[in-house]
Amino acid sequence: MDALAENSFEFRPHDLVPDAAREAISDGVLYEKRPARRADGSVAEGLYNAWISLNNPSQFNSYTTAMTKAVILAFRKASNARDVNAVVFTAVGDKAFCTGGNTKEYAEYYAGRPQEYRQYMRLFNDMVSSILGCDKPVICRVNGMRIGGGQEIGMACDFSVAQDLARFGQAGPKHGSAPIGGSTDFLPVMLGYEQAMISGVLCEPFSAHKAYRLGLLTDIVPALKVDGEYVPNPLVQIDRMTDDWGRIVHGEAKTGEALAAGKALLAKGEMDLSLLDERVEELCTKLLLTFPDCTTKTIEEIRKFKLETWNRNKEDSRAWLSLNMMTEARAGFRAFNEGNKEVGREVDFVGLRQALAGGAKWTGQFTNSLMPGAGE
Repeated sequence: MDALAENSFEFRPHDLVPDAAREAISDGVLYEKRPARRADGSVAEGLYNAWISLNNPSQFNSYTTAMTKAVILAFRKASNARDVNAVVFTAVGDKAFCTGGNTKEYAEYYAGRPQEYRQYMRLFNDMVSSILGCDKPVICRVNGMRIGGGQEIGMACDFSVAQDLARFGQAGPKHGSAPIGGSTDFLPVMLGYEQAMISGVLCEPFSAHKAYRLGLLTDIVPALKVDGEYVPNPLVQIDRMTDDWGRIVHGEAKTGEALAAGKALLAKGEMDLSLLDERVEELCTKLLLTFPDCTTKTIEEIRKFKLETWNRNKEDSRAWLSLNMMTEARAGFRAFNEGNKEVGREVDFVGLRQALAGGAKWTGQFTNSLMPGAGE
């Protein structure tokens, strides 16, 4: 403490904007510093973990343009904070970490406006880069499903700890886009090519158990309590557990009667994310008990495998995604936004392919004809 006092001086700020200006644009994103703790649970005075939380639970924590700006500034703030040990990136509620970009905003503003979407994608790229460039280790606290762009910003993090009811996956080719906001860069590195194809092209989601087995997650914990006791995800067939909290070697979705029984158990239980918070806190403590500069350098070196492909592709991807807002994205985002459970939220894929094979043009009338229920 004496040495600290002797070296005290007035720091220069390195944030992009002052706190007062930042607060004015942070709607939908929460920033909080929580005390860092030693292994015995005692508070490490003057040290913190920065929690950045998406706060749009009514729309499954999908990020709007304003939220994207706020995430960038929040990561910049946490990265520069001299008293921050680690960053926890999470969201409000227990249903979703993030389902990607806000489809309502996409459908009603960006669809058909490629120049506007190009500017938006600059913000998205900067959001991913702010995670990959953070000077502190970043933990994704997966409080619920991590889909689409939510999966991309989650995979940009250094560690991921999930509650085991969470689902992971992509939605691009099903909803008019391609997962080139990071998934096509990160998935082959993290999962291998075959599993990247299953997730990216077929849009088949992974359970938290499968994601853990494939190496997409650092850890998983149960979140469902039945009669006061935690139980592993009842919708997943667990072949062999490695400990009491649901870490598994293999797990696939149940079917038939087993699935029905699992759903009944799920309906009977209640969600409790206390174990998730404990496991995240434990990881933060492990990071606290390391040399800070050595930790930062190690993380930077390991990130290079993701950064190399991300930096090589992000600008071309931005250009393609912008132009795609005139064709398939315009149709896909509108279908999701205008559809419902009765008529569905996807276009008529067979009709689309048949029409394109016959030489159809992407006119407004053609797009309208692809909307759910348009042919009824």
